[in-house]
Amino acid sequence: MKKEFLTILAQLEREKGLDKQVLIDAVKHALIVAAKKIAKLSGPEDAEPEVNVEIDPLKGDIRVIVGGKEVMSNEFGRIAAQTARQVIIQKIREAEKDNIYNDYKTKEGDIVGGVVYRVEKKAMILDLMGKAEGIIPNSFLSPLDRFRLGERVKAFVYEVKKEKGVQIILSRRHEGLVRKLFNLEVPEIGEGIVEIKAIAREAGERTKVAVVSKDDKVDCVGACVGIRGSRVKSIIEELRGEKIDIVRWSEDIKEFMKAALSPAVISMIELDRTNRRAKILVAADQLSLAIGRKGQNVCLASKLVGWDIDVRSRESIEENAKALAKLKSVGKKVAAVLVDAGYSDINFLSRANPEKLSELQGIGKKKAASIIEEAKNFKPEPKQPKEKK
Repeated sequence: MKKEFLTILAQLEREKGLDKQVLIDAVKHALIVAAKKIAKLSGPEDAEPEVNVEIDPLKGDIRVIVGGKEVMSNEFGRIAAQTARQVIIQKIREAEKDNIYNDYKTKEGDIVGGVVYRVEKKAMILDLMGKAEGIIPNSFLSPLDRFRLGERVKAFVYEVKKEKGVQIILSRRHEGLVRKLFNLEVPEIGEGIVEIKAIAREAGERTKVAVVSKDDKVDCVGACVGIRGSRVKSIIEELRGEKIDIVRWSEDIKEFMKAALSPAVISMIELDRTNRRAKILVAADQLSLAIGRKGQNVCLASKLVGWDIDVRSRESIEENAKALAKLKSVGKKVAAVLVDAGYSDINFLSRANPEKLSELQGIGKKKAASIIEEAKNFKPEPKQPKEKK
């Protein structure tokens, strides 16, 4: 038993790099428990024997002392060997978990590659090159993501935590995935020549990326697009067809807004720097382009520049003012004030805050309450059918 015990200790220390003393302490604890049980069987039921265990790590000698007297039992050697084996297995598992945790914890905020290993109701499981498993909850998948078993996938390392082992939470919706994909595909970004200043993403729909060059000789947008769009195409393919707009960042906020709202052509920009709000005027034929499908273009542009953006055309302002002027409590002048303040729609006006509305020029508390009430009860006139010619 001594030889087997020493062999196990040496194997653990040599092959697994685990502390021998940790194993010895665990064996001591197991022997103390066993000795107490043996002592209780031969002694009074109520007695709690005092037990000490001494282990010689060089010779493998084990002494068990109960109540000041050494107790000899073949059981102790067998227990020591079995405990050593159990502790080895446990410590190896713990060490492997710690290694996985430490390895992937440093990768938080980066991307990893894996193979689709299992698809569950609430998540997709990736095999991360045989080292660990990554979990992509369904809420962290892009609407465009449709993967088959065995398919290779890149994902953003969202969080690594110790919970029922090691959990590596991955994401395909996070804007960090787009950022890291650009780092991989565009050498100029990896080298620090081109910098990504901001990203605004609607996963599965569209992403806007603002870039700037630190070298006048390098075109930041061209570098990201690549020859014949080769670089950005690779990223779009990885994102399963998600559209990507690459815009030029500028310190001039107006220029940055114009780029962010492309392809629409901007006629005029009025800034409220205190509240970081912008009123943008476009021609009637540019309004739908600026706003985008379901307001997506202006919403992403707003996120990208970090300002609230209100896009209108002269024609829409005039139409909105005419519509508001139909309210009995609102005249032409008040209608213009309301439209200018952003209350360009009667439905929106009906949900306005009375206190904020009363702060506008020519509108007091009573008038504000009257306007909101009238807007709530307003019924538009039915459209008359066009006469056939």
